[in-house]
Amino acid sequence: MSEHDVEHSCGMHVVSEGPRQAPPLLLLHGSGASGGTWNPMIPALAGRHHVIRVDLPGCGQSPPAPSYGVPEQAGRVAALLDALGLEKVAVAAHSSGGYVATALAERRPELVGSLVLISSGPSPDAFLPQPFVIRALLAPPLGALLWRRRSDSMIRKGFVATAAGPVDIPDELVAGVQATSYRTMREVLRQNSAYIAERSVPERLAALRVPVLVIFGGADRRWDPSSARWYEAVPDARVEILPDVGHLPVLEAPEATAALLLDFVAADRRPSGPGNRET
Repeated sequence: MSEHDVEHSCGMHVVSEGPRQAPPLLLLHGSGASGGTWNPMIPALAGRHHVIRVDLPGCGQSPPAPSYGVPEQAGRVAALLDALGLEKVAVAAHSSGGYVATALAERRPELVGSLVLISSGPSPDAFLPQPFVIRALLAPPLGALLWRRRSDSMIRKGFVATAAGPVDIPDELVAGVQATSYRTMREVLRQNSAYIAERSVPERLAALRVPVLVIFGGADRRWDPSSARWYEAVPDARVEILPDVGHLPVLEAPEATAALLLDFVAADRRPSGPGNRET
């Protein structure tokens, strides 16, 4: 597996892996996380794709941005794909990264060949009461003080609290979260909430003509797992529920998640016909 680090491009730290001649696959992380979210899946994905991972602005190794509005974030991703000369890219996103991916398809449909949304909550109505460790870190005024004093252990506990059971959190992901400021995290969350409050993700996707795969953990602790079925309102969308998996399928069940993703993207590249698309 080849790996090369693309210098900061369009205000984002970008890492690409896998053969350049392979079909491109763009990976987007969730709120306050980083491209390290995808580490356990990279060997499988880079074996068949030219994988492009970004740290969205203000997260991981990417510098802060003037605005964290979802459409603006999508615009930066679009500029990156333009700079790389890519179109009809398969885009996979975890959690709120799915909002940036959806906005990308809304703004620049020619850039998106297919969408894979993993644990992306469909609307505010599906949001669950959050574990204490997450609420403590984010709620003002104490949250700002705790945020500056976060240990690696505390960050890991925050992630594990959304999982269905014990899970290894990559060091790169922990480091990326450490680099994210409290102010950035609060603003990213505010903008993400505003995006899905304005119009739900299934409603947005239903207006687009893009193949969609939705993967949800059946024991998600951040979003009501049953809300995954709301995506069935999207024409030709495929919804997969992973039993006994929480909010982090990319870390809790990387093999199963990668297999679903690869199968879906491969099927979308085949000529359309009976049996080529599961619904």
